[in-house]
Amino acid sequence: MMTLRLMRFGAKGQPTYRIVVVDSRKPRQSKAKEIIGSYNPRREPPAVQIDLAKAKFWLERGAKPSETVKSILAKMKTS
Repeated sequence: MMTLRLMRFGAKGQPTYRIVVVDSRKPRQSKAKEIIGSYNPRREPPAVQIDLAKAKFWLERGAKPSETVKSILAKMKTS
């Protein structure tokens, strides 16, 4: 089963994340099938870039978003 979730990057105490499509049984830092966006929570407001077409493609094929990615997508669709 595929999952849309965050993959952490950045130095200690300075996280940035990539929003990736990955097999749900793999660990957080495993190889991603596809990178569909990025999320930087350290900015005010947090910087989010998502390719909504790719996200829709994977969601239509049964990929489940994590709780965090689900809330990010909901905010992207309303704004």
